[in-house]
Amino acid sequence: MSVLRPGGCMTWLSLRSLRGGLTPVRIVRRFKRDADGVTAVEFGLVALPFFTLLFGIIEVALAFFASQILETATADAARLVLTGQAQAANFNKAAFQQAVCDKARVMLSCSGIAVDVKTVANFGNADTSGPARTSSGAVNYSSMGYNQGNGGDIVVVKVVYEWPIMMPTFGLGFGDLPNGKRLLRATAVFRNEPF
Repeated sequence: MSVLRPGGCMTWLSLRSLRGGLTPVRIVRRFKRDADGVTAVEFGLVALPFFTLLFGIIEVALAFFASQILETATADAARLVLTGQAQAANFNKAAFQQAVCDKARVMLSCSGIAVDVKTVANFGNADTSGPARTSSGAVNYSSMGYNQGNGGDIVVVKVVYEWPIMMPTFGLGFGDLPNGKRLLRATAVFRNEPF
């Protein structure tokens, strides 16, 4: 067996002379002193938690940003109903959904936006909770309607969007729908102007 010495010359030593003075205690001491690969091992120990935290922060930031865009788009579209512009233009559900989409297309897919516009008798009856759900926990889109009301009516506008989760495998519990997506929602409650 050949061994390369620090001086750089190659010598031939027998296996017996290599093993001769290495006791288990010396092997452990030698292992403790050896610093080769410490950085790689430390990075290996820290990498998974670091990248999980990093991508988790990015995931939450993107969802928060998308939620803010949805809130702003909902407020802008609800203003069309509030001022009577939607009624004058004979908006239907698809037209109102397009009005929300026009303001939210920066981050949200128009096909994923769902709207629910209803009138209520008084502000106490305004249901601002999330959309109706099926028994499995999915959003019940069939229960969403569109009634923009007339002047002076109290209107509740709800807009929802199923936000895709980039890293569902780490089990961070960020998705709140059975399909693993996160439900973003925005709500506006107001009394229509007398138009």
